[in-house]
Amino acid sequence: MEDKHTYTIDRFEGKYAVCERDDLKFVNILLKELPKDIKEGDILKYNGKEYIVDIPETEKRKKEIEDLTKDLWI
Repeated sequence: MEDKHTYTIDRFEGKYAVCERDDLKFVNILLKELPKDIKEGDILKYNGKEYIVDIPETEKRKKEIEDLTKDLWI
């Protein structure tokens, strides 16, 4: 069964990555099931075998957040 959800890494707690799913539910994913170089804010997809970082989507969301917050610190 293929998982069509995307996951945003919210934080790390012990051996888990706490992720917000695209339906706004939070799920814990074992770190050993994730790529080694992940960080908070990364967007993940599951391809049926493994979780992968969706680099274009991660960069897009990072830019959107930067654009929203750039005028806050003037």
